[in-house]
Formats: sequence, structure tokens, C-alpha cells
Amino acid sequence: MTDDERAIRELVDAWMVSSKAGDLTALLDLMTDDVVFLTPGGKPFGKEAFAAASKNMKNVAIEARSEIQELCIFGDWAYMRSYIEMTATPRDGGAPLRRTGNTLTILRKEADGRWRLARDANLLAAEKS
Repeated sequence: MTDDERAIRELVDAWMVSSKAGDLTALLDLMTDDVVFLTPGGKPFGKEAFAAASKNMKNVAIEARSEIQELCIFGDWAYMRSYIEMTATPRDGGAPLRRTGNTLTILRKEADGRWRLARDANLLAAEKS
């Protein structure tokens, strides 16, 4: 495993830990300033909208697992295809929502030498019961 691949895998692990902890500051630091997220049926959105949506999730516990299925690195750019399982459980005792699916992520190694998420196409959908 190369240093770059290790760093990207550590970024994914940090994303999962930060999501579970509700650590928005840490999550925002894992993204480029010009990040773009794509989700089914929604308009593309960036870092500011991600932060706003995350603040609305303060009363939700997130448990997630990501399995990298493909990772290719090309200099200071990389793409990653992953399968994610995520459960969002309201802290007030409401019913949990489970989403699963694939993502296609583009990462960029920035001037500080750190890999960050630059583009993310998230195809998670609610599981059918």
C-alpha cells in the first residue's frame, strides 16, 4: 500500500469517526473548499449547504460503515468507489432510517499534502422493509 492510498483510507476512517461523533468541524476539514456533493433527486451542493444540513442533524445518531471497492490514484487526484451502510437514529427514540448504496468520490491532494474530498456522488437510498 502506498502512502497516498494509506492517507486516503485514513481520510475515510476519519470521516466515519467524525460522522458518528457529530464533529462538523472535523468533517469540514476533510473537504476541499470547492467540494460538490451529488445526491439522487437533489441539486448539487457545497460545503456551506453541507454544514447547514449537518447542524439540523444534531439530534440524530449516525452509525456508518464504508467499504472501498476501488481506489485509483493519479498524481494529486484520486477516485474511489465505495459501498456504504448508514443508520440514522433520532435521539428522541424515533424510528431509525437505514440507507445503503454506492458512492463515487473524487479526492484531491492539496498544497498542505493532505487528501480531501473534492466531489462525491452519493447514491444511498432508504432500504425497503
